[in-house]
Amino acid sequence: MSLPKNRSRFALRGIPLAIAAAFGPHAAHADTSLAPVVVTATRVEQSSFDLPVSIDSVDAAQLRDQRLGVNLSESLNRVPGIVVQNRETYSQEQSVIIRGFGARSQFGVRGIKLIADGIPAGTPDGQGGSGLFDLATAKRVEVLRGAFSALYGNHSGGVVQVFTEDGPARPTLGLSLAAGSDDTRRATLKFGGTSGNVNYIGSVSRLETDGYRQWSEAQKDQVNLKLRVQTGEKSSVTLIGNYLDQPNNQDPLGLTAAQVAQDRRQAQTAALAFKTRRNLNNLQGGVVFDTELTSADSLRAIVYGGTRSNEQFLAIANGGVSAFDRDFQGAGLRWTHRAGPLTLTSGADYERAQDLRQAFANNGGAKGALSRDEVNTVDQAGAYAQAQWDITQAFSLSGGLRYTRVKFNSEDHFVSASNPDDSGSVTHSAWTPTVGAVYKLTPTINLYANAGRSFETPTFIELAYQAAPASGPNFALQPSKSNQYEVGLKAYVANDIRVNLALFQIDTSDEIVINTNAGGRSTYQNAGDTRRRGLELAIDGPLGAGFNGYLAATWLDAKFRDSFSTCGGVSPPCNPASQIAVDAGNTIPGIPRYTIYGELAWRHQPLGFTAAVEGRWNGKAEVNDANRTVRADAPADPVAAYFVAGLRAGFEQQLANWKLSEFARVDNLFDKQYIGAIYVNDQNGRYYAPAPERSYLVGLSASYAF
Repeated sequence: MSLPKNRSRFALRGIPLAIAAAFGPHAAHADTSLAPVVVTATRVEQSSFDLPVSIDSVDAAQLRDQRLGVNLSESLNRVPGIVVQNRETYSQEQSVIIRGFGARSQFGVRGIKLIADGIPAGTPDGQGGSGLFDLATAKRVEVLRGAFSALYGNHSGGVVQVFTEDGPARPTLGLSLAAGSDDTRRATLKFGGTSGNVNYIGSVSRLETDGYRQWSEAQKDQVNLKLRVQTGEKSSVTLIGNYLDQPNNQDPLGLTAAQVAQDRRQAQTAALAFKTRRNLNNLQGGVVFDTELTSADSLRAIVYGGTRSNEQFLAIANGGVSAFDRDFQGAGLRWTHRAGPLTLTSGADYERAQDLRQAFANNGGAKGALSRDEVNTVDQAGAYAQAQWDITQAFSLSGGLRYTRVKFNSEDHFVSASNPDDSGSVTHSAWTPTVGAVYKLTPTINLYANAGRSFETPTFIELAYQAAPASGPNFALQPSKSNQYEVGLKAYVANDIRVNLALFQIDTSDEIVINTNAGGRSTYQNAGDTRRRGLELAIDGPLGAGFNGYLAATWLDAKFRDSFSTCGGVSPPCNPASQIAVDAGNTIPGIPRYTIYGELAWRHQPLGFTAAVEGRWNGKAEVNDANRTVRADAPADPVAAYFVAGLRAGFEQQLANWKLSEFARVDNLFDKQYIGAIYVNDQNGRYYAPAPERSYLVGLSASYAF
């Protein structure tokens, strides 16, 4: 960090000592067992309180209760260090940003590893989509930030992992319904139970909405199944299946500042002209085998595979229909050994995705002539080892090392006299070490530190094009590499109030940034060095009389450390007159400087009544690398700091074998007009995805245990 050495030491010592002094008389009564059990950081179940990392677990109630229960943006913004932006279109995946990584993504989630029950929710090159997560059956979602996430492979920002719950002891069938603003409707049928040595859980759901903006209608059908068979006293086989279908989800695209001022609910004119939309279908399944070899050794093996088809209509004529059919598969093997104070974990994993990718002309929303035909294959193979050593009752060390290799191969099948063969391949690899330590200052105060290295390759989407007039994949684009450092404390104070505090710095070389971006097609380049420095704070606990309070705050300073040039023109080629200088010291766009989330909840147990008020503050974010609006005719930049609030309340009843619940909620209570997401570096100035004004949602559910 930037503090002088002596002052930095004093600050780090002063924080826990101040807490101990202020709350010492009560701290002995704190129950550290209240910390959630997590597995993402070390791949074995442990209390998050005792780990040298920043990791949070969002449980089922926080994911679903009194919510629509479809999108991560409904719940994960309560986690410090993470921002989930909703573009208000199901044609585009939600943008997930962790410690400033992922903000540049034009499609889905970038720079963050997404995992669902051990199966990657993305491709081996690092492109993912949180829409695959089924929140109806989720037990929890874990968010791991910082250096230890590098042990999961190719990404820089962190790991977001969803775990499906087990079925109940008795066969249970439930139905939940919700309806709200913009003609949004959701219905979910959920079932589960236990029969002998078989446990099962599943859900079938449909979401339909007209959308907040013009041309944003969507439908989402999802099925999620998990079946576990106890094959022996200490072994089990788990079958996992997931199906997702999103037909003809409309995309209103981003607006200019002038269009936002004119009518924030309108669609971009190009969206209507080209009928921008997406058809998505995904089917995947996996098998997980767990066994205890001895009292000290356990083994886990997983295999999975699936298919995915995607057809996207972009706001350009030439090549404006992008389509692919993907087959993907993977496998992993992990061994864990516990020997007293030492826990060792080692393993290997392999992922492969092969896309038949084509492009066609977009003739006013109709598919035209073929303009691209290729087979893209990406493989990721990795091996890792982790260890945790509890040296004394007060001090423990953790560390790990991973080797990752990612290979890209493209076979061009669209070759003619005027279109050369653009086939090619490239391979990237890296060793990513990490180390951490925990010191128990008192039974209720832990200090920790960690450091490590991560790397992030380009995705095939980012490699797909070179800036005009060049053709073919941009295999010259290099991976970015980051050195990550973090110190923090975890403490329980007063009456079981948990406090987490983390300070971090991330230095990245060869940062991948957008070079050109117009009409939904982007090209990328390496931009030199960047630095991200930040602070994360979370406070959670009971306040008495049925009240519970929660506060999460993040401050993040993300800067370019080197100057470079980017394209400002909207028509290729990007000639020298179109170049825009990006100065060293500019803020990396798309990243709010601060975020604050607060919640005050109250429960009256005799009536089964719960209510809560939520508040979220977001700081200003830049829209482009130059940190200025490039269009001279644009009015004032609408991306400013904002505050929004929400209110929710509901009842629960238990009547013999029936469990009933009803709720109502209001979002954006004060009818604030703000920008919910940014399309970074759009050369047409179409940066802005407006968020809904005041909106309403009501729902009810009923389940019966047989």
